[in-house]
Amino acid sequence: MNDKSETPRHTGVDRRSLLTGAAVAGVAGVALAATSVREVKAQLLDSGIPEDSVLNSIRAGGALRVGYAQTPLWFYKDAKSGELRGVYKELVERLATDLEMTVDWQEVTFANATVGLRKNDFDLFGSSAVYTIPRALACNYVGPLWSKGSSVIVHKDDAERFKTIEDLNSADVTFSVSAGSSEEQRLPGLFPEAKFMAISGQQVMAAEPVRTKRATAYVVGDSDALALVKRNGAWAHIVDVDNPFDKRPNTWLIRHGDPAWKFFLDTWANFVITNGQVQRLYDQYLSELA
Repeated sequence: MNDKSETPRHTGVDRRSLLTGAAVAGVAGVALAATSVREVKAQLLDSGIPEDSVLNSIRAGGALRVGYAQTPLWFYKDAKSGELRGVYKELVERLATDLEMTVDWQEVTFANATVGLRKNDFDLFGSSAVYTIPRALACNYVGPLWSKGSSVIVHKDDAERFKTIEDLNSADVTFSVSAGSSEEQRLPGLFPEAKFMAISGQQVMAAEPVRTKRATAYVVGDSDALALVKRNGAWAHIVDVDNPFDKRPNTWLIRHGDPAWKFFLDTWANFVITNGQVQRLYDQYLSELA
């Protein structure tokens, strides 16, 4: 048998049909791929974040609204340049960078920080907020990012008079405290025999009555005290410098009622602590200022 004579001239699928079919299949594939991408994007956008959460507004772009009050080392204006600096200032900027946002800075005092936060003037109080029960009832603490003890600053002329913290619990001692600060809330319980005077404005202003001897002592965070004494060595002295007292968490504040924002910030705080960023910034500023 001659096999060549039996081979048909056409297979039933001509070249044009084959190309047309391939084109249709290609278009269908592109459509399926496009549908797949849309589905993936939809899944990414469907994060489950409540519409009223700060995180939801962050996803929409814009600025992160941050309130701050000044305290040495952590959040302050450089005296020469006027530039905002500090451990927590740099951490806020890192947070904003991670969120691909700009920062809308709003300066407040410690006295009106929690009020402004609850009034929705800003979404994060980024300064050095020491943990107290009244503050925790009014606002939500983040993390924490750090912890601090407290130190007492007296005039150098009183250095021999006050050797220990216990020496300050006396009726002839007057503490100068910053109005609205954690010290105003917690020191009367620690020094029940002493007197107190509250000074309005930024926290460092409460040190001025000690310089002029209108008050006996000023209490501030341990690292803040070191920075203050470096700048005011002519008169300032730290009582029992090696033994800070009343150690507490020190971190940022947000409003109650936004668990998505709270959980995000808690995890982010753990991230920057674990990878050493907080410690590196603390060491940097401590060596520079104190």
